[in-house]
Amino acid sequence: MIISRGTDELLLAKLSGAGWPNAGPIADETRGSQHPHAERQQQMLVRYVVETMLQHGVCVVDSFLGNGRGDDVLAEMRRLQASGVFTDGQVVGSRRSKRIRGDKISWLDGTEKHAPRVAHLLAMLDAIMLRVGRVLHEVNGTRISGRSKAMLACYPGNGTGYVRHIDNPNGDGRVITCIYYLNKNWDSKEHGGLLRIYPEGQDRVADIEPILDRLLFFWSDRRNPHEVRPAYATRYAITVWYFDEEERKQALIKMQTGALKKTLKTSTSVHLSPSGGQSKRSRME
Repeated sequence: MIISRGTDELLLAKLSGAGWPNAGPIADETRGSQHPHAERQQQMLVRYVVETMLQHGVCVVDSFLGNGRGDDVLAEMRRLQASGVFTDGQVVGSRRSKRIRGDKISWLDGTEKHAPRVAHLLAMLDAIMLRVGRVLHEVNGTRISGRSKAMLACYPGNGTGYVRHIDNPNGDGRVITCIYYLNKNWDSKEHGGLLRIYPEGQDRVADIEPILDRLLFFWSDRRNPHEVRPAYATRYAITVWYFDEEERKQALIKMQTGALKKTLKTSTSVHLSPSGGQSKRSRME
């Protein structure tokens, strides 16, 4: 395992390894049944994600799945794209979506039998975020118990991107954005497509290259305005938003009364179960 720090623009922690434990969500009662090395790896990963998020608001993890598993997810995503399930990305409440974002997207919740590689990735993320949520709850009261569906996104490489925006500007419940990148041999000098983050209150930016098997975490609220720079090669990513339980509860009430615009257009949220399962919970459309 190699731990390094830094981007050219903003000091970040980056944890790089040969791949993390391959089990799905970890139940408290079965934690002892895991291989001790895998357990230590996951504990180390969770610790660095929490520490780095609290210090910098952004965390990068390379070789997240490891051992060629990122290639498997990429192959599955290309197959899904070829099947015609991707549609134009939309900006809720805007009639000019194509001017704002140029990606094609599809939504999965992780239970689809036709997408087992994506399901495995989501199970890995859920297991880690349950643990991250426990630590954050002790530190600042954040309670993570659910997430959005996963948004599979493809920028076609025609110079389109996504203009500067904030994922959760109005308290819709999203607390942490997780993005998993799937771009092999990516060279941002040639291909563009950087994710550029503008951390609140700083005069520097964080430029994140969307390279294969890289996982990015950042706060979803006004602390991290960001944009996708124009991409000149096909660019793939999978995004999941994890909810703060109380903020999400209040947001759903406001949405039902019309006091809050529906800012995340997915049909359901996914409840994270400590026993490793998931259940569809609240409707958002």
